[in-house]
Amino acid sequence: MAIRLDHGDDGLVETHEINVTPFIDVILVLLIIFMVAAPLATVDVAVDLPASTARPQPRPDKPMFLTLKADLSLALGETPVAREQLADVLDRESGGDHEQRVFLRADKTVAYGDLTDVMNALRGAGYLKLALVGLDSGGQK
Repeated sequence: MAIRLDHGDDGLVETHEINVTPFIDVILVLLIIFMVAAPLATVDVAVDLPASTARPQPRPDKPMFLTLKADLSLALGETPVAREQLADVLDRESGGDHEQRVFLRADKTVAYGDLTDVMNALRGAGYLKLALVGLDSGGQK
């Protein structure tokens, strides 16, 4: 252990070294910000929407199931329906009650745009209450 006996000049001596501690703190804060923000900037996300884990709702007494098949044909219940006659068939089936919910089923291979076209046709016919029907995944992802 060394002791300095000469206290000579009591003035402060300048040090010519860079204090890097604040610099490292700033870099670490920026690193954390980028680590949090990078996953949020991801746009390409794979989506598989055919199954649902939602709790099933009670079924009405006489539900109206409209099915969009893989060949883009429509069926109300078991009866095939032409797209041009969709509004008339729905009015006949519901007794003109536009407040009745229409359960819309679509094949897994149907494009999202085609499903949207059917939903627009239903809206044009005055049926605004729609329910999308999916398979129950049993709580599994």
